[in-house]
Amino acid sequence: MKPPHADPRLVRLAGALYLTIILCGLTAEMFLRGPLLQGTPDQIAGTLAANIGQLRLSLMADTVMLVADVALALVFFGLLRHISESLALAAMVFRLGQAFLIGASLMALGSVASALSHGPRIAVHMTDLHAMGYDVGLILFAVNSAIMSVLLWRSDVPNVIAGGIAASGLVYATGSLTRLFAPDWSGLIEPAYLVPMIAESALCLWLLIWARL
Repeated sequence: MKPPHADPRLVRLAGALYLTIILCGLTAEMFLRGPLLQGTPDQIAGTLAANIGQLRLSLMADTVMLVADVALALVFFGLLRHISESLALAAMVFRLGQAFLIGASLMALGSVASALSHGPRIAVHMTDLHAMGYDVGLILFAVNSAIMSVLLWRSDVPNVIAGGIAASGLVYATGSLTRLFAPDWSGLIEPAYLVPMIAESALCLWLLIWARL
């Protein structure tokens, strides 16, 4: 017998948390922090020093995203455990592992302001540490995406969205591994990030509008 549908209020809560993650993540990376990290190390340090408030806003947005991510990991576990408790638990562990690494990387980002007084190279190195922590975290999130795709395939979510989440995991893993081990090739991967943007937005909208899992 097919288990009863999940509580629509909890499903919409998952959608709201997902929307928070998407909006805060894109705002922090693309609109607040990204424009500050262009050029040579000396140019980046000068830009950071002149726009430290903007950098702190990106840190705030990432912190909100992090809290939402932890909450979503717990909500998804509660919503999907009836499909497979072991897979739902594994997905939660990998998502929480990603959150832990992103939280640790935010400490490096938060130290940029004080590092500027010790030399531009140190400040830029802190932003590099943050990016590295983010990439390692996304490798864990890639595993989470693979597990989530199996759970979603067995749920009421359309298979095309579940397949998109699986493809997103492949993009995240490939992109992060490339930036870590073959950074000169990372530009080739950038267009592929349109896949997770579409797939995760579609999942978010499904949770918010149809509220079925």
